[in-house]
Amino acid sequence: MFQPLYVIKIGGNVIDNPDACSRFLTDFAKLPGTKILVHGGGKIATQVAARLQVETQMVDGRRITDKPMLDVVTMVYGGLVNKNLVGGLQSLGCNAIGLTGADGGIIRSVKRPVKAIDYGFVGDIEEVNDIQILALLNSSLTPVIAPLTYSVEGLLLNTNADTIASAIAIAMAKHFNVNLIYCFEKKGVLSDPDNDDAVISSLVPATYAEYKASGVINKGMIPKLDNAFSALKEGVDKVTICHADDLGKATAGEAGTVISLI
Repeated sequence: MFQPLYVIKIGGNVIDNPDACSRFLTDFAKLPGTKILVHGGGKIATQVAARLQVETQMVDGRRITDKPMLDVVTMVYGGLVNKNLVGGLQSLGCNAIGLTGADGGIIRSVKRPVKAIDYGFVGDIEEVNDIQILALLNSSLTPVIAPLTYSVEGLLLNTNADTIASAIAIAMAKHFNVNLIYCFEKKGVLSDPDNDDAVISSLVPATYAEYKASGVINKGMIPKLDNAFSALKEGVDKVTICHADDLGKATAGEAGTVISLI
């Protein structure tokens, strides 16, 4: 019988709000047992880029990562954001270690090929080194992983944090009963985007398809949910999408949207 493992992804909008981030870290530190935190970047990279006179380019909400922007996100995601989260967790008695996917060869990616859009130095995940992550967990460390990976050519690559969380959860399902939780600024997947209380309590593939076809679920929620369903198909035990303030309730199945295959 496998032991439980929480893989928690925290969204950038929560990181951008100091009070919300502090509350989340307190709840995360209280979670019993083994856990991994994956974080996004938030608006800080855009703010730092502006100060450095590096242009921010976005297409459909996705950042174009040219070489100057790669330097910025490496500094911000792998440095400022990651280490602030680690420092906060240490102060709460959670022995965290801050990493990018390049550290210890944890996550190898391939640079996304140019099609209609050249996203620049953006990575699509090829392999997660579950044995290296397991070694960290067995050393009673809590990995805090920034959204950067590496290629065999030695490139650092900006990589979607939702996808990283899903890939890590899948890789660790060989060793644990994995509970993957996406925490962000909403209470879950909403049936009405203008009503924060209109939470869809559960989603299965059939209802997900219906909500997509009707346009209720759209834009950035679609890749998040695609990652969630992929994780379940690859052996992850449970996936929940919830508000960052509801992390404790979500682990008990009392908040957010529960994603399942049946």
